[in-house]
Amino acid sequence: MKIISLMGATGSIGTQTLDVIREHPTEFKLAAISVGKNIDMARKIIGEFQPELISVQDYHDCNTLKAEFPHIKFTYGNEGLIEIAVYEKADILVNAVLGSVGLHPTLQAIECGKTIAIANKETLVTAGHLVMDAAKRNNVSLLPVDSEHSAIFQALQGEKEKNIERLILTASGGSFRDRSRKEIENVTVQEALNHPNWSMGAKITIDSATMMNKGLEVIEAHWLFQIPYEKIDVLLHKESIIHSMVEFHDSSIIAQLGTPDMRVPIQYALTYPDRLPRLSANRLDLAQIGKLHFQEMDIERFRCLHFAYIAGNEGGTLPTVLNAANEAAVAAFLEGKIRFLQIEDLIEKALSNHQTIAHPSLAVIQEVDKETRKFVHSLL
Repeated sequence: MKIISLMGATGSIGTQTLDVIREHPTEFKLAAISVGKNIDMARKIIGEFQPELISVQDYHDCNTLKAEFPHIKFTYGNEGLIEIAVYEKADILVNAVLGSVGLHPTLQAIECGKTIAIANKETLVTAGHLVMDAAKRNNVSLLPVDSEHSAIFQALQGEKEKNIERLILTASGGSFRDRSRKEIENVTVQEALNHPNWSMGAKITIDSATMMNKGLEVIEAHWLFQIPYEKIDVLLHKESIIHSMVEFHDSSIIAQLGTPDMRVPIQYALTYPDRLPRLSANRLDLAQIGKLHFQEMDIERFRCLHFAYIAGNEGGTLPTVLNAANEAAVAAFLEGKIRFLQIEDLIEKALSNHQTIAHPSLAVIQEVDKETRKFVHSLL
């Protein structure tokens, strides 16, 4: 049995991780979780899974739950996240929190030798050099949970790095893939949240619509697989059946296919190098689907993808700026403070305003993150 710590238990990836644990109760035990402010869901998770350690965001919520569940240990805030990440009984940390808040706990878990199942894009985007160096130094495995990176990871099993020609990340195109830039100038938040293929949280769904989600995945792929940016391509694939591909220098291409279901890559990360049945899964029926479609990415149409390649190639603190500006801009859009295309404008201004610092420390990354958010807020 594998013992699991789960950061971000009430989010989209977190709840689907719980589905996997629920389906295989003899294979996995949930020992520690973090939640944000969704205390009602936390109560349900406690009742079903009986974790031993729980972190919440707020001190008041921590005390409330302590009174209700006196036999369970509770903690809170950023220190609480670290406690979840390094919980001594856990074998695997699933990092499913949103935002750069996941970075420091992940680094701490790596130092403790925990295997990391990583769904938190920002950890690698903002500090890929620190994370990969720490993983190598501590001989820790980083197992990808994103469907695209899991697909590449699976396609590379048994292969040699020297034979890789390029990685091909597939993109659904998001909520507005069939609309021109003119047609999306005044779209509503609700329209943007209507993803055609995947069930995801609000922030990731907006990132999918702007294509920033794919841009962040490009940067993640660079770090996870140690592949230069010029060998990482993105291909528009509306059906989301091929989750990504690897082309080798003999011209062979290996693709990983499946129905759009995040439980599959989550479970693969938890069971690697083995696999378990997914009894409740919808099986892929290619005959019923009939056709798969592909298009080149238009970086003029999806400017955020272009920004990500610029930031990734520049390196240093620029990916931190990219991520922090995007988080602040998306939050402003979800709150109705800006229009959809202004997300791109704010990110571009933040990137242009920044003087890149090479090889930043964690402290520098955290300071740049804070200053970038302050800069974006000043523009609202």
